Order: sequence, then structure tokens, then C-alpha cells
Amino acid sequence: MPDNGFRGSGTISPRGNIVLIERSPEDFRTRYGEGLGRVGTTAFGDFLRFYRLRAPMTQEELAERTGVSVRAISDMERGRARSPQRRTVELLSDGLGLSEEDAREFTGLARAGRRTAVVEEKPDLPRLGTACALPPVLTELTGRAAEQRALDGFARDAESSPRLQIAVVHGPPGAGKTALAVDAGHRLADRFANGCLFLDLRGMDPEPLTAERAVHRLLRGFGVDERKIPSDHDDRLAFYRSLLRDRAVLLVLDNAANEAQVRPLLTTSPGSMVLVTSRNTLAGLDARHRVALELLDGERAVELLGVVAGAHRVVAEPQAARRVARLCGGVPLALLIAGNRLASRPQWSIAHLADQLEDERHRLSVLTAGDLQVRTAFEISYHQLTPAASRMFRLLALVPGPDTSPELAAVVTGEPVGVATAALEELADSSLIGISDTPGRYRGHDLLRVFARERLERDEDAAGARTTADRVRDWLLAVATKAALHFDHDQPDQRVVIDGPDPVPDRESAHRWLAEEQAHWRGALRSAAARGEHRKVLDVATAMHWYSDLRGTGELWREVFGAGATAARALGDGRAVAEQLNYVSWALYVLSGQPREALAVHHQAAAAAVEARYPRAEAWAWYYRSAIERRLGSAEEGVRQCRRAVELFERADYPTGHYLALSMLGSMLHSVGEFDEAVAVQRRSVAHYRATATAPGNDELLSMVLTRLAESLAKSGDLPGALELLDEAEELFRKHGATTGVARVRLLRGLALIRAGRLGQAREQLVSALDEARWTETRIEILAHLADVADESGDHAQAREHRVRALAECDRYDTPAVRRMAVGLAAQLGIAVGEPA
Repeated sequence: MPDNGFRGSGTISPRGNIVLIERSPEDFRTRYGEGLGRVGTTAFGDFLRFYRLRAPMTQEELAERTGVSVRAISDMERGRARSPQRRTVELLSDGLGLSEEDAREFTGLARAGRRTAVVEEKPDLPRLGTACALPPVLTELTGRAAEQRALDGFARDAESSPRLQIAVVHGPPGAGKTALAVDAGHRLADRFANGCLFLDLRGMDPEPLTAERAVHRLLRGFGVDERKIPSDHDDRLAFYRSLLRDRAVLLVLDNAANEAQVRPLLTTSPGSMVLVTSRNTLAGLDARHRVALELLDGERAVELLGVVAGAHRVVAEPQAARRVARLCGGVPLALLIAGNRLASRPQWSIAHLADQLEDERHRLSVLTAGDLQVRTAFEISYHQLTPAASRMFRLLALVPGPDTSPELAAVVTGEPVGVATAALEELADSSLIGISDTPGRYRGHDLLRVFARERLERDEDAAGARTTADRVRDWLLAVATKAALHFDHDQPDQRVVIDGPDPVPDRESAHRWLAEEQAHWRGALRSAAARGEHRKVLDVATAMHWYSDLRGTGELWREVFGAGATAARALGDGRAVAEQLNYVSWALYVLSGQPREALAVHHQAAAAAVEARYPRAEAWAWYYRSAIERRLGSAEEGVRQCRRAVELFERADYPTGHYLALSMLGSMLHSVGEFDEAVAVQRRSVAHYRATATAPGNDELLSMVLTRLAESLAKSGDLPGALELLDEAEELFRKHGATTGVARVRLLRGLALIRAGRLGQAREQLVSALDEARWTETRIEILAHLADVADESGDHAQAREHRVRALAECDRYDTPAVRRMAVGLAAQLGIAVGEPA
């Protein structure tokens, strides 16, 4: 048996590929003596290896159990890691399962090793000086709890890592990157044996700090005497790296210009962490950790305003405080300035400051307090852009919505998509625009958009800017028209010429574009309406009819179809007036909970259809009227009006409308209890759409009529048949991305499952339906059924919560049916309300 340096008895036993040396801690004490504070640094490593083999564990197994890397464990066992951090020792002690006495001795060995490493091996190491001391915390860091937790985690990783940990914090100007870094320095410095150094790299200055000057300052920060700093650049850099390699420090490099400025300051340094802040993303830096510092949301922005201006003032004017927070765009610098202005002007109300900020033309001027200016912070980043990127930045002010795509950016600049994408990437790397949650899209920040409009007026020719705005508006309207026509059952082959990129070659891309670009094409529609471009407005509104059936909100479609009706009147197109008013009526009763207002518009639509001698529009008017009557509490009148619509559609030789009306008639008959006839007419409608499902968009109509038939089958007792149809309908709705249709299917499936006594599955379906429901009346119904399911399941507290939410929803929808539901809900909750009219 080879001499292993230990005396005493022992045995060797195999375990996999390692050898277990079964010895006791006394063997180690015999070798090293009791004066552990005076031993060499290998003592800790030898004990670590002994306890690991005694466990027994491989280095890999210990690493997996503790989170300490295999390399770090290996370096410690061989004495290469001379100053293990306290947290690392604790992790190893727990992972090894040491007794209290062994753990105490193990910790003492580590502490002795750290003293030996500092005192014996590097007796002349200078102490940290004041040249790179942390700045003071002037304002309490607010609203950054998540980011603070992330940095805490990075510091823990650094304690147990054998390699230097690099964390990059990046974000737009004024986001508070330096404040977060300074806060981290003060909070985390004690975790690092040799403290914290802070260095402003002046990345946004005309002449950022060079790496050579940065190294010189850091050496002074390490406490190195000026006379001992090498004059040769390479020698100086080598000296700096040797000092950092032998220390565990938190190095904060603030306001970095680019990767090249930072790289020379990095070196292998176990137990250390470098925290870099920059307006640029520094994507080329090999950083293990990154924090994209976002702007503050409403609640956190108000909190920061209160910290600076005084919480009592925010409490006194909560609405005004929220206005100020919104107008500051969540930019911490802007909120700090706004708070300072309020603090220095106690006579002002917060509402007075909010009124000043409302004027976009003067907003950035108002956001000035002494030498703090939001505009200046933005200008520094703007002037560092290339000409192509700076032009892109200011022209994006002409985009109607809050974000942009490469195709839209290409239209804005008149450049190819690839060139536009490169400019967008530069802006994103500079944090002057953000990366959207939707891949391939870029989002703007409110205050930066205000600044972009200022630069547009200052740096662009006015005539050229108007030409660009016209080009953007025309492109958005043309693409919106073409995209919507992909959903048109009547004229799907209509051709629309697009002058520029065509992002909607098919129905799938059209669905995606209309959703993602809604703010843009809606803004373009408003602009065209204001400019009197009636034909363009009417083309868009007409194309949107079928697309709107299962997508969008009442507010959206009231605006679109209302603009369409106004444009049609201006053009003297009576048929179009009747069509657009029909759609306005539909949006009012289906999506907005306003059946009486819908009835008033219906009368206008019916009269316009008769005057224009347009039977198809007249049939639609009565189709919509039937549903309005049911919502107003007269299902029998709804049946009568729907029969009239079926007849008019047949007379107009319009099969699409005829079979939809038959399906609606079945739904009306269902409402009055005529289930046999309801099922019969709905089966005729389903048969028609099954036979014509290959026609463009008809399978989407099939999904709609399937749900109506399924509802009647379930009510008639045919639950298996109803569930089968609902499965088919959901698959079709999913195919077309119609989440509202999916919600309707899940509501009906939930009701069918309740009838079958499958309450757990029913609850799952109803909850899912609630998440997607866009109709308030439907939400009330879902919540009421969820309450009943909860009661039957014995969860009465949950039932009460659902009924309270349903009752709150009732206030938003004024129909006889909803009022009756409100009375019933109130009674179940023990609340007295008036009886329904």
C-alpha cells in the first residue's frame, strides 16, 4: 500500500472508479497539528477530499448536490483555490453531511486558508483605496425588487464559481441603470472578501475612458501607489490582471460605451463578479448574466414619484399622480425630475404639473430640474447613432402605433427591408427602441417618441415628412384591405395592389398582420377619415366585415364601421350606407352590450337598404334585428324577424346569408323551446356548409353553425352528439385562430358536461372559456355557471367569489336578461336590489 501521508489504521475499499480511504479526522490532525490557523492552504483541500471520499462521493456527485462546479471542487482539493468563500464552504459542508463539530472545523480551515492566502502568500498586496469608491445612494431605489433579486442571485453564483461572473445591465437612457448598480454595490460588497470598486467608463461622453486610463484608475482603486504602477501599457495591464486574479471583488463598470472598452478589464478571477451597465446591449460580450432594465409600470412609477415628491402628496392626488406617471412614460429619470419639481414647488398641485405635461410639444422642456434634463439624456444617445439609424429613429415618429415591423420600417424609410432591419437593430442595441415580445418586432417608448417627433421637425424637411406620412398611411390601408379580404366569403379573389412590401400573401399571414398591426392600420384609418379620403376608408371598412365576425372588440368595430358609414354617405353610396350601418348595429348589440342603441341604428340601416333597393342589406338588417329582439327580451319577435331574414336572403339569391339565417332561426327557436324545429333547420344549415366547406372561408362558417346545432342537441338530451360537434367546431376555430369561437365552444361543452355530472371537467372548460370571452353577457353567464359548479362541489367560498364578479359585470350590460341575472345573483349573495323592468 503506497504511503498516503497518513498514519494509523485504515482500509481501502472500491466504489466505482474511486478509492475510499477510510480514515478519521484525527489522522488529519496528527498530520497538520492542532494549530490550524498556521497551516498551509492545502489543509482545507485535503480535508475536503477526505470528507468527500468518506461520504463517499465523486467530485461530480458533490458538484450536483451543492451547485459548486466540478472545476471549483477540483481546484480547492489541489490547493489552487486558496480563499474559498463563506457561502461556498457552507454549501460544501451541507452537501457532505458534516456533523456540527466537523463543520465548525471545516469552516475554520477555510478561514485559516483565506488568512494564509492574504498574509503569507501576498504580504505586500495593497488594500483598496478611495480612487474607485462607490458613489452615495441619493434616492432610494424604487420599483426594482425583481432586478435586485436577480443581482443577488448573480452574486451567489460568483461566490461558488471558479470563473469570473459577468453581468450586463442595459436599458434606455434614464432607466436608472447606474442607480441599480450603485445600490447593488452597497448591498453586495460584503459578500466579496475584497470589497467593491466602481468606475464610470463615460461611455456616452465624446471621448469615453480608454482601457489604458481605466486600468490606471482601477489600480489606484486597489490602493497601488502611483509610483508602483508600471508605465508600459502591457505591463500595467498584466499587473492589474494579477491583482484581480488574487482577489474576490465586485467590480462595477458603469456607463460602458461598447464591448471593446470592457474586454481588457476582465480576467479569470474565482469568486469575483463584474457588473457592467450600458445603454447598449453589449451583445458581443461573453456575459453569463443579463438584465434588460425596462421602464417602470404604472404602480411602480407612482411609487417612485411619491418617494421623491412626498408620499402624502401622492395619496392626496392619486389620479393626478397616475397621470404624471403615465406622461413620464415610466422613465425613472423623468419621474425623478417631476418629483423634484413638485418637491421644490410645494404650492403646486400634482394636477398642475400633469396639465403642463399633457402638451406634448413642451413635455420634454417641462421635464427639467436644474442640470437634470430628459432631453439631454436622449440627445446623448441620439448623436451617437449612424446617419441611417438616426434617420430611422426620427421617421418612426410618423408610425401611428407603438411598435413596428421591418416591413413597416422599410416603408417609412423607403429602403429595402434588409437595410431597414439593420437600422432597427442598431436602435435596439442602443436601447432607443425596445425588442417586442413578438419576435421580429420592435417597440417604442412614449417619451422617446416625443423626442423623435422633436428631431423630425428639426432635422427633416417638412414636405418630405408629409410625403413619408402619406406613403405610410396608404401602405397600411392597402395592406389592411387586402388582409381582410382573405376572410371575405363574398369576394375572396378581389385583387389589391400594394405599393411596397406585401406581408399578407395568404390567410394565415393576413390574420397575424391584422392582429399585430391593429394600432397602425386603425391609426391610418383615422388619419384618412380626418383627411376626407372617403374611398380608402370605405374600402377598408367593407373588407373588414367577415374578419370582424370572430375577432376584435366592440370599440374597434364601432369606430371602423362608423367611419365606413360616414364615408359611404360622403360618396353618395346608399348600398354601402346600409351595409355599414348594419355592421355598426351588430357591434353595438353583440360586442358592446347596447341593444337599444343597436335597434336605433338598425332602423336607419333598414331604411337605407329599402331606399337603395338592396334586398341583401335589408335581409341582413332583419337578421341582426332578430338577435336584438332576443336581447331585449322578446324571443318570439326574434323568431318572426329571423323568418323574414331567411325569406329575404332566399329572394336575394344569397346562399351564404340564407343558411346563416336558417342557423340563427334554429337558435331563436331554441330560445322559445321549439327544439325539434330548431335542430331540423340547423341541420339544413350544417349540411350546406359541409357541402361547400372547400369554398374560401366556408369552413369557418361551418364552425359557427356547428356550435348552434350542438347547443340545441345538448338541450334535447343528445349529449354525445353535441360533444362530437363541439370537438369538430373547436378544431375549425383553432385552424383560423378564432379564439372567441373557441371560448364559445368551451362554454357549451362546459354546460353539456354539467348535465352529464362531470363537474371537474365542466369547471375546466368554463374557466378556459372565461379567459377568451369577449362578450360581457357571455362572461356573466360563465361566472354564474362556475358558481353553481362550485356550490355543487362544496366550495361555497369560491361560488360566492364567482357571483360577486358576475354581479360586477352586470353593471356593464343593460338588457332585461342581464337585469334578471343580476337580481338572481344578488339574491344568492343576500343583497337587495330592484326587480327587473
